Amino acid sequence: MSDDPSETGSDPLRTRFCDLVGCRYPIVQTGMGWVSGANLTAATSAAGGFGILAAVTMTPDQLKAAVAGVKERTDAPFGVNFRADQPDLIERLQFVTGQGVKLVSFAGAPTKDAIKLVHDAGAVVVPTVGARRHAEKMLEWGVDGVIAQGGEGGGHTGTVPTSLLLPQVVDAVGEAIPVLGAGGFHSGAGLVAALAYGADGIAMGTRFLLTAESRVPDDIKARYTAASVFDTVVTTALDGAPQRVIRTEMIDGLEKAPTVLKLPAALRRALAFRKQTGTPLKELVQEGLAMRKSQDLSWAQLAMAANAPMLIKTALVDGDPSVGVLPTGQVTGVIGELPSVAELVEGIVADARATLTRLGRTRG
Repeated sequence: MSDDPSETGSDPLRTRFCDLVGCRYPIVQTGMGWVSGANLTAATSAAGGFGILAAVTMTPDQLKAAVAGVKERTDAPFGVNFRADQPDLIERLQFVTGQGVKLVSFAGAPTKDAIKLVHDAGAVVVPTVGARRHAEKMLEWGVDGVIAQGGEGGGHTGTVPTSLLLPQVVDAVGEAIPVLGAGGFHSGAGLVAALAYGADGIAMGTRFLLTAESRVPDDIKARYTAASVFDTVVTTALDGAPQRVIRTEMIDGLEKAPTVLKLPAALRRALAFRKQTGTPLKELVQEGLAMRKSQDLSWAQLAMAANAPMLIKTALVDGDPSVGVLPTGQVTGVIGELPSVAELVEGIVADARATLTRLGRTRG
């Protein structure tokens, strides 16, 4: 008989989320655009966590290849991340659920139709929320879990810190669905803290970006590990919505530049993004109009929103932060090493168990 608590049913680290998606540990690697490819996602799931492919920046053919790539590397369950306003979302959802993908995550609120489609295919829906009211709305719409991301998180983020948001969201959904905490997590002690708040696990982006399997160039990873907790900034200069990034001369320039100078460059990069992802011009326009309507963006903000993915790709894929953007959680300021994904997951689990043992020790 195994002595491993994760296999005996007595493991405090085996939560409802583990049972929901079939992973060993409640440690999720989020779907980071340009970063969460087949290699990173498969490595996370194979290590006992739960990896999520980032499909927003992939063409349909790239998505098919990435899903096949994960399945070639591991038979462990994994998920795929989408944006709710993608023009070909239905076709993509039909493909991934047909491939046996266990979980579909969304950076924002999915539609009721998208939720139904995923459920009808036997998969689960887990969107990211940044406010209690968003969690309440998603629960009402029938999602299977939520990721509560606090203001420390990278990329698009809110203003409420994780320590306040997470217990609010847990309270809002009660026992109905699992909640994952995101924003600032990087250790086993953090996982235990999330469980203490009533969450069922943690979701991490930046911590997984800074691993050996991450496709981000080594010199860019070095920029992340060299950053302090004071070297990130939340800016609206990229697309009109608050987004946490590493402060660079590029960011300073975007924040200071007048809109009339931003627009031409933004439009050029938006068209480059269309070419990169294979999105027909008609669909790009439709997607832009949907974004403008759902997010109440001005035309200037819309151009910047379409441009933002190429700015991120320039840094995270092409390796040029001088003209690119480095999305990050504030947690980058406390990360200084690049372990393998397996080492990372094993280290978090060991640290969590040690923390639980310390807390449970009788004090004289």
